[in-house]
Amino acid sequence: MARILITSAIPYINGIKHLGNLVGSQLPADLYARYKRARGDEVLFLCATDEHGTPAELAAAKAGKPVEAYCAEMWEVQDKLGRGFRLSFDHFGRSSSAQNHKLTQHFAGRLAEAGLIEEVVEKQVYSVADGRFLPDRYIEGTCPNCGYDKARGDQCENCTKQLDPTDLIEPRSAISGSTELEVRETKHLYLRQSAMRDQLRDWINSKTDWPILTTSIAKKWLDDGDGLQDRGITRDLDWGIPVKKGEDDWPGMEGKVFYVWFDAPIEYIACAAEWVEAGKGADWERWWRTDKGAEDVRYVQFMGKDNVPFHTLSFPATILGSGEPWKLVDYIKSFNYLNYDGGQFSTSQGRGVFMDQALEILPSDYWRWWLLSHAPETSDAEFTWDGFQQDVNKDLADVLGNFVSRITKFCRSKFGEVVPEGGSYGPQETALIGDLETRLRRYEAHMDAVDIRKAAAELRAIWVAGNEYLQSAAPWTVFKEDTERAAAITRFALNLVPFYAGLSAPFIPDAAAAMAEAMGVELAWPESAEAALSALPGGHAFIVPEVMFAKIADEAREDWATRFAGTRG
Repeated sequence: MARILITSAIPYINGIKHLGNLVGSQLPADLYARYKRARGDEVLFLCATDEHGTPAELAAAKAGKPVEAYCAEMWEVQDKLGRGFRLSFDHFGRSSSAQNHKLTQHFAGRLAEAGLIEEVVEKQVYSVADGRFLPDRYIEGTCPNCGYDKARGDQCENCTKQLDPTDLIEPRSAISGSTELEVRETKHLYLRQSAMRDQLRDWINSKTDWPILTTSIAKKWLDDGDGLQDRGITRDLDWGIPVKKGEDDWPGMEGKVFYVWFDAPIEYIACAAEWVEAGKGADWERWWRTDKGAEDVRYVQFMGKDNVPFHTLSFPATILGSGEPWKLVDYIKSFNYLNYDGGQFSTSQGRGVFMDQALEILPSDYWRWWLLSHAPETSDAEFTWDGFQQDVNKDLADVLGNFVSRITKFCRSKFGEVVPEGGSYGPQETALIGDLETRLRRYEAHMDAVDIRKAAAELRAIWVAGNEYLQSAAPWTVFKEDTERAAAITRFALNLVPFYAGLSAPFIPDAAAAMAEAMGVELAWPESAEAALSALPGGHAFIVPEVMFAKIADEAREDWATRFAGTRG
């Protein structure tokens, strides 16, 4: 039994995430966690909300709530939606936790002792009216490039041009709208990533099995231009983890907090401590400290490509720079973007399908299957309503759902709601067992390698093989001439249902559970195709399940395409 530590990139707290966010980290991480548990491995699957930084303060202000109350409320929303999508986290934590405060301050202290933190005086925009320094996103104005009048101080959302606050025409505070802005000096802490460049390069080069997407992004940040740059790890904000050197105050850093990109990855570790405090587990250090049992842990991270630099460089620099025996990631599965119907998902414009809306119109299995079978692994993928309707109707309704419905209803009509006795498997069944054994091992290999689209394609092929067998063997015809042979065919096909349930559970857990329940068995991963396809003996009772997957009608597809075209209520 292997020990597998799995983390998903933690979603930001400012609002409900869209399907592109979901398939870029949490959903594939859940697929892998479910698979590894099914294979008997010991799994710890952690995620949390990312609660600090400018967007959290802005979102709270917009909602008219104190930021701490806003974050608590949104954590509840995101936790509920995660459960709605059947995300099987062992713990869903919060980066604002006491555990993360303590660990973040601890790492900062260790890095300072190692000479890897530098104090830097820099110039920043100060709002006289608000009485505070303004991070780039707190400054709005007109874009000098396209004339958009709500450009932010870091980037224009309209034309995507990168900006500095001083580039903006008629800049104003995003908090108060005041134009009374000044440039003042402020002191911040910088993580000296450049001093660790060679160590990070050697570590990344040792990861020969990583996806090209992951390593190419990491190496670009390491070597392009002037190479890896030092990075500010503090901000002039009210909401966040106060800057401390371990448990000690940090002279000159009063009133400042750690930058969200410093504390957010540390929450992966803190989340395990939260898991223990919540009474769900024991001894979190055996997962995270190589001197306390984590030397045999395989740590796998899942994230969108925009998060790769922080997880391949900044977070490892923090871990390595601490000089302590923390567990480093073994494998980083990164994803490209899922685009929406000829454009992009847009949280601000409400364009696309968001997690709450998705669950309002269809059960989670529909979304899980489509998103995972189209995971943007090697290139960007695109969600279209036509494609979604076509794939769901074909794969889930016509292939899997239809197979289960046909064989259980046929058996009920001819033999009752029990697996029929009589007859024996022949060459047709033997050949299919051999084919399914090959496909089972291929499916497992794809899942082990986290090749999600290949795994989905193999699972689909396994479903198709059962349909083709049923159509070819035609027990409804054979029954008229040879009831013993019809009984054997029916028994074999019924045994495919729990076989499919076990294999399908990582992708479509609700449907898999329904299949297993209908057949009166526990969900289990098959040891072999041969054993699985004779597991249900003659006389074993079952029930005909409800329709597992209703087809998506053209009218519904057209309605949804209009509804999610660009305005979120």
